[in-house]
Amino acid sequence: MRLPVIILGAGGHAKVLVDALLASSSVIAGVVTPDSALAGTFLLGVPVLGGDDFVDKYGPAEVNLVNGLGSIGLPVKRQSLFLRFKSMGYKFATVIHPSAILASDVELGEGTQVMAGAVIQAGSCIGSNAIINTRASVDHDCTIGDHVHIAPGVTLSGGVTVCEASHIGTGATVIQGICIGAESLIGAGTLVLKDVQRSTTVVGVPARMVTK
Repeated sequence: MRLPVIILGAGGHAKVLVDALLASSSVIAGVVTPDSALAGTFLLGVPVLGGDDFVDKYGPAEVNLVNGLGSIGLPVKRQSLFLRFKSMGYKFATVIHPSAILASDVELGEGTQVMAGAVIQAGSCIGSNAIINTRASVDHDCTIGDHVHIAPGVTLSGGVTVCEASHIGTGATVIQGICIGAESLIGAGTLVLKDVQRSTTVVGVPARMVTK
């Protein structure tokens, strides 16, 4: 039997996760958020229980967690939240929207989130705490590292590697065989034709480096 889940965060990404979890008939114990003004309210009918310390009322064997923080830049806060609760012994649930399409051999790490309309093709491996967001397309034999956010509408061609804690912005396209270095930021709508070094920001069509 699957454990009930608590969602960490009450913003836009958390709302989308609530919808995906409800669509897959998961049991949601509630939502927690540092914003005390939201305590006692509801997110798509799911109660906002209080702050993060509310999780302490449940042991790691009683609930799984869902990381409700999204990112519009590097996923630093999302990564930190995941690692903090992992260090306390909690496990994170994998969330897959029923409309997502995954090949039979796709590997998903702990806490991975695959949102509505996303496609992940054969031979691909997705790391822990990663987001494959709405209508993103991950083609064959791609490797996505831990804590990576593949934003809505991204297209990754076959054999792409996206290393740890990078963010691929909305609508970006990465051609086949490219490697995106760790902690890199690919701007929205960018066309990536060459490898991107670690800790680099690129934007434009074709991609040009902004920082390193």
